[in-house]
Amino acid sequence: MTLTDDDVRKLAYLARLELTDLEVAQVRPQLGQIFEFVEGLSALNTEGVEPMTTALDVDNRWRSDQVVAGVSRQQALANSPSADDECFLVPAVLGAAAAKKS
Repeated sequence: MTLTDDDVRKLAYLARLELTDLEVAQVRPQLGQIFEFVEGLSALNTEGVEPMTTALDVDNRWRSDQVVAGVSRQQALANSPSADDECFLVPAVLGAAAAKKS
């Protein structure tokens, strides 16, 4: 696949990268090699190959989901510098003008 400088700039834009003209010229052949490799992969026959998340044969090592007791509201609020009986109290972020609109 032949990439133009504009193709590289568009990819850089989508990746939120700012590339100089020199960097575009340096990256273009590298991206071209990557796309050629991917095109080669797409030509392979994958019929009968099951999807997988890893090439290694491993079991899930995570613990099973279990319902456990959490902290009570009072325990959670006990560490707050400012709270009432139900909620954390935080200072206004947007000021009085924003509070009047809501």
